[in-house]
Amino acid sequence: MLRLYNTLTKSKQPLEPVTPGKVGIYLCGPTVYKPSHIGHMVGPVIFDAVKRYLVYNGYDATLVVNVTDVDDKLIDESNRRGVPMAELAAEMTADYMNNLDELGVDTIDHFPRATDNMDAIIELTAKLVEKGFAYESAGDVYFDIAKCVDYGKLSGRSIDDMRGLGGGTAERKRGSADFALWKSAKPGEPSWKSPWGQGRPGWHIECSAMSGRILGETFDIHGGGLDLVFPHHENEIAQSESAHGRPMAKYWMHNGLMQASSEVGKVGGRKTREAAEGDLASQEAGKISKSKGSAPFREMLKVFPGETIRFFVLSTHYRRPIDFSEERIRQVGTGLETFYRFFKRFERVAGESFYSLAAAARRDEGHFDPAGDPLLVDVADQRNAFLEAMDDDFNTGGATGALFDLVRRLNKFVDDEKLEESAKGKTAAIDSLRRGAATLRELAGTLGLFRKPVEPPGGGDDELVEGLMRLLIDLRAESRKKKDFATADQIRNRLAELGVTLEDRPGGTEWTK
Repeated sequence: MLRLYNTLTKSKQPLEPVTPGKVGIYLCGPTVYKPSHIGHMVGPVIFDAVKRYLVYNGYDATLVVNVTDVDDKLIDESNRRGVPMAELAAEMTADYMNNLDELGVDTIDHFPRATDNMDAIIELTAKLVEKGFAYESAGDVYFDIAKCVDYGKLSGRSIDDMRGLGGGTAERKRGSADFALWKSAKPGEPSWKSPWGQGRPGWHIECSAMSGRILGETFDIHGGGLDLVFPHHENEIAQSESAHGRPMAKYWMHNGLMQASSEVGKVGGRKTREAAEGDLASQEAGKISKSKGSAPFREMLKVFPGETIRFFVLSTHYRRPIDFSEERIRQVGTGLETFYRFFKRFERVAGESFYSLAAAARRDEGHFDPAGDPLLVDVADQRNAFLEAMDDDFNTGGATGALFDLVRRLNKFVDDEKLEESAKGKTAAIDSLRRGAATLRELAGTLGLFRKPVEPPGGGDDELVEGLMRLLIDLRAESRKKKDFATADQIRNRLAELGVTLEDRPGGTEWTK
């Protein structure tokens, strides 16, 4: 049975959806005022994999990721650039969507924008005022935290912890910790008509309104980064549950933050201590963010394939901080070559592409009887290990480990059976290999991996690169044929210095970078 860690209860719980067979997921998305950086990609990649695994297990899953397209930061940036806020938001939203596409994140069902949901936001705010949980003051509307008796149940914070957080509008509030649901418009700012005058929504009310409109007053999973537990998610709970009189979400899932290397402090700062799972203070200190000048994600895609970055994110359990550096991603890319080399071997042996294999789309469809076949017994064991890891709080780190074990076993089988030297008369062995490879494709597919051949960054030069490599390989082969081993070794060694590995196989020499 699937179990997931619930931040609300601080424990792992069996997944028991509000409506049997259906799972609604809401993930807090970006504020689109600057280009996306890698930190923005963590949540979507994780929850894309979560949804894939839920569907694989037979659930009808709906994934919602919001876009905050009206906010103080957006207004400030639009003024700085001298462009309308809506134009800036559209430009940055397109950047975000393109990046998701490069990472294979394509299971999101709804991308609600705050500006498209103003009626729902105003309606929810009015409901809170009507029920006495909110009040109007000089054109602003604030949530009265003193009226929410269980405020702090998600984060463990108390109202006393928020004393003194009034900011520049403290004089308008009943309590300094009260937070804005609606903000009166300043001259020249974008605004909407409301019962309290022209204005715009506060940050927290947007998510309460959009999640409730799409998924219902109580839905299954609310996700986001660990840094959103307080105050954002705490305030969402206060708003939604005060308005509706029922739990907002059954399960709260929070992913660890993307850290700059292992360092705590600003990007490029000195490392002081490791950022641990659940340790918000240390993770927040080292978090990669727009305010710390992180490079746009699109620049990273010029260096690394999207699948490599996706695998990098999923190779760590989602609740742990992700230790980011380009060197770490390169290491992941090196590990991925194990799979890509196997895909080429499989095609040489079986005469068909790994990517054309029919893979089970549902868990029960992928079960098979090994019938005593030693390879398939091991394949079944690795499949079980993968499923056990994912069933235990979507442990993608453990699941990717099982994929490595599986591909190593398949490679050993090819070596032991000498299938590359001669596949003639080895139909049974090739059938077993095909069954194992199909299982690898099935499991990897639940993580959104190995769905299609990877195109390296700068793919427009692929034909030229391939042609040059074949030329060098042919020159090396000719040198060896003439017993000019010095030249042959020089070609191999110089390519190795460039990060290119040559592998001599019965069917010819292959190269990988």
